[in-house]
Amino acid sequence: MAARPEGTPCWADATFADLPAAKQFYAEVLGWTFAEGAPEYGGYTQALKDGKAVGALVPPMPGQQQGPSAWTLYFASPDVTATAEKVRAAGGTVLLEPMPVGPLGSMALAQDPAGVVFGVWQAGEHEGFELRDVTGTYGWAEVFTRDTAAANSFFPRVFPYRVQRMLDENVDYSVYSLGDEQVLGSMGMTPQVPAEVPPFINVHFIVADCDAAVAKVTELGGQVVFGPMTSPFGRFASVVDPQGAPFSVIDPAAAEGERPTLADS
Repeated sequence: MAARPEGTPCWADATFADLPAAKQFYAEVLGWTFAEGAPEYGGYTQALKDGKAVGALVPPMPGQQQGPSAWTLYFASPDVTATAEKVRAAGGTVLLEPMPVGPLGSMALAQDPAGVVFGVWQAGEHEGFELRDVTGTYGWAEVFTRDTAAANSFFPRVFPYRVQRMLDENVDYSVYSLGDEQVLGSMGMTPQVPAEVPPFINVHFIVADCDAAVAKVTELGGQVVFGPMTSPFGRFASVVDPQGAPFSVIDPAAAEGERPTLADS
């Protein structure tokens, strides 16, 4: 498999204090099964859909203080060290310096000037998602932030994104593209979002029935933050799992309405 173009979302993982509970939750909500945790990588456990890797659940490192869980989205890079330098030059922070992960590849963790955490992945044997854009897998993500201007300046300095703003006075939304492919969004937090909620990258997982998925989330102890709502991109909802990790579920087949026009920023 060829390496993903630079800046492509290529992997997602999250750390959970109660890994068995997290496995049960995502198995029931997204239909995931799980590979055996890799002892040499601290029990890192790949999530599978139809036998293909679609993400990972991670136990905390020994002695590590575990706060609320969160999904981390990784972006493909041909040179993780060079990308880390771009992060610094653009005003971001490198949280975890570039490091090899055995023969699988090399990674770094960083954050933008507003505090949005993301990962960088230079592929080795592990290219990233083996399956996406189908039910039970990654489908989309957006930078959810109180400073979209900073995000729309920062991320294109780190990755070769073209930024287009959505011409809709009701929402502060932009789309990042690599060539003709739309790969990421940025969305402004509204004043209704509690101040204690930090900015983050909101990962969307595809489901066959948004309302059924939301019902399962709440049945299993998760919370609904917004929705379900039907949009030109699908019927979606934002939720939080029982251990505090926010994410969204979306049924693209249920899309209704005309998609808003985009204009170059």
